[in-house]
Amino acid sequence: MVAGWRDQQLSRNLGKGTIKPRLELVHRFQRFTNEYPWHWRPMDVDEFFADLRGEGRAKSTLRSYQNALRLFCDYAADPRYQWTAVCENLFGTHPAQVCFEWNTATHSGDYEGRPARRALTKPELQNLFDYADDQVQIARHSGHKGWLAAMRDATAMKTAYAWGLRRQELAMLDTTDFGTNPHATEFAGHGVLYVRWGKANKGSTPKRRSVLTVFPWSVRVMTQWIEHCHDLNTRTPRSAALWPSERSPRVSKEKLGARFAEYRRALGLPDELTLHCLRHSYVTHLIEDGYDPLFVQQQVGHSYASTTALYTSVSSDFRTRTLRTVLDDSIERALALPDPGAGT
Repeated sequence: MVAGWRDQQLSRNLGKGTIKPRLELVHRFQRFTNEYPWHWRPMDVDEFFADLRGEGRAKSTLRSYQNALRLFCDYAADPRYQWTAVCENLFGTHPAQVCFEWNTATHSGDYEGRPARRALTKPELQNLFDYADDQVQIARHSGHKGWLAAMRDATAMKTAYAWGLRRQELAMLDTTDFGTNPHATEFAGHGVLYVRWGKANKGSTPKRRSVLTVFPWSVRVMTQWIEHCHDLNTRTPRSAALWPSERSPRVSKEKLGARFAEYRRALGLPDELTLHCLRHSYVTHLIEDGYDPLFVQQQVGHSYASTTALYTSVSSDFRTRTLRTVLDDSIERALALPDPGAGT
């Protein structure tokens, strides 16, 4: 059954990264119940997920587990795949759906992430980048061979923020992914970044998009890395990957995330802040700086403005300035109106 379900998902063009955890979840549920699918009961679902809740799993994670189990039961109980007939002949019973609306979680809110996860403030962001640069200098002055990896990771963090990238998008960048923007010639060959590994829709290939450069400092950072540091890694053949590793042509997104976590702990920032929060910071800071929301939405590759809104956590200062501007404009318009008693 599991092998057949795997093949069904492969035929739907689902990625192996999606399929593998689903299969593992089904095996885990089978071990928990110590029963085969034709003996599963709804109360088994209740007990299994009650145990997972006790482990402190995120609500969105539990819902994805329940969805995986529901999909497997749909497959096993579908008469078109004949498992029901085979099991009835062999065991006198057959697989049935055990996940229902009344014993599984529903997606009732637009955002189910952790409340503490947010964008970094501009001072926090500056402190992060300064600390990352300091680690490069400390390693280099002490003759430590890790200075190049520290330089790579510092540049990668700045790149994630400067172009609002997801972890996968960041890790899969190549040196050839930059191009010119004829309307911003001051950025030379780094006026636009072509993202080729954007978040895919279900069963589709990664989305592509182009991200226009908005921060002049990001061009200087990228130029320094590509022209002076990128090819210094002599342990691996010359690679087009923007972030080569000493042991492989390309550093993993997990390694980049681990470096961010290391610096976050050193700076005493909240544990809920991750490398992905640099993307949140990009959205938030552009909105605060007055960029059009539609432009920001297109920059980060969101299909809907509501998704971009979830990424935005503007500061109280920004809201105060916005309110003050609206109030001042209202007062100016009121003062500009003719005095209704002036003609009497």
